[in-house]
Amino acid sequence: MDNFKFYAPTEVIFGKDVENETGATAKKYGKKALLVFGKGSVVKSGLLERVEKSLSDASVEYLEFGGAKPNPTLAHAKEGIEKALSFGADMIIGIGGGSAIDTAKAIAHGAANPEHDLWDLWTKKVPLTKSLPVGAVLTIAAAGSEMSDSAVLTNEEIGKKAGINTDFNRCRFAIVNPALAATLPKNQVAAGVTDIMMHTMERYFIPDIKCDMTDEIAEGLLRTVIKNGKKVVENPADYDAMCEVFWASSLSHNNLTECGRGKDFSVHKLGHALSARYDATHGASLSAVWGSWAKELYKDALPRFAGYARKVWGINESDDEKAAVAGIEKTVEFFKSIDMPVSLSGLGINPSDEDITALALDATMKDTVKLSRIRPLGAADVAKIYRAAL
Repeated sequence: MDNFKFYAPTEVIFGKDVENETGATAKKYGKKALLVFGKGSVVKSGLLERVEKSLSDASVEYLEFGGAKPNPTLAHAKEGIEKALSFGADMIIGIGGGSAIDTAKAIAHGAANPEHDLWDLWTKKVPLTKSLPVGAVLTIAAAGSEMSDSAVLTNEEIGKKAGINTDFNRCRFAIVNPALAATLPKNQVAAGVTDIMMHTMERYFIPDIKCDMTDEIAEGLLRTVIKNGKKVVENPADYDAMCEVFWASSLSHNNLTECGRGKDFSVHKLGHALSARYDATHGASLSAVWGSWAKELYKDALPRFAGYARKVWGINESDDEKAAVAGIEKTVEFFKSIDMPVSLSGLGINPSDEDITALALDATMKDTVKLSRIRPLGAADVAKIYRAAL
């Protein structure tokens, strides 16, 4: 087992109607909150009104900032920074899913460091040494941003999607009411289920490290999501199943499932390149390439893939290679069963050979970074995976 640090400081308030506790919780961290949300579903559902009443009752001032995009953008975050500064916000609250929460994190970093350009902070050209407190009111199980140390932004001017990992990204609190997902479109729920599985699998397949406890947690999380994922896609109002998926979402990306093993996230790098260039939905960009990625690398981590097949999918096969291939096929079949794309054409794109070369260079930072801790992947290897996913 590798050395590790586990830090999960987020206060989680979980259950029905807990959005009414937002004000009392937020009051611990500030007096003036910028509320970051998307295109208006939180307004139509009445959630924003309930959150604002809770804040008012707790004597916390607030200012609305809507318009967070599915793939959060640098330009929109910069608008939010200006709002936060003019309002004098001392905390930022993201209301929605990962897009709103990641935007809230970006605004918090920029507002705490107005002398620096946000992209310079994001790409670590300038060290990030402080930020404002961030809270989350979660409406969808997917990104796990409510408990993670990560956030992602797209710089539309240069067509680059980049993430930043820092403890400053840790939300101080997360308000989690799974009932809020009851009216979500099925495709959003399915993309969320996919993202949760990916966050866990991106940590699981790293070979040659023994950490049984972490493996048991990851395998149990995956079985739970597979069991309940189909249920919530078919019926988002299934509260009990949605509770399981929401809690799995938070645990999948708060670093618990990497303790002693670490993380890989090469599939995410492939997906980020697709999202930046084609504005593809995050979860869909991952399912579109996962099967091809797995088939490229499984022989280099054969015991891990075989163990995954047996422990997660219950495959009874003594031959490791046959078990591994069956586990990959089961995973791809699951994505298909919840109507997630398992190819680039299924994602709605048909890149040329030139486009694939460009995508591979984007994913590997012009072939200066090797992806994957299973086997190093250069731009040529990544292009091969993209082509296999056509």
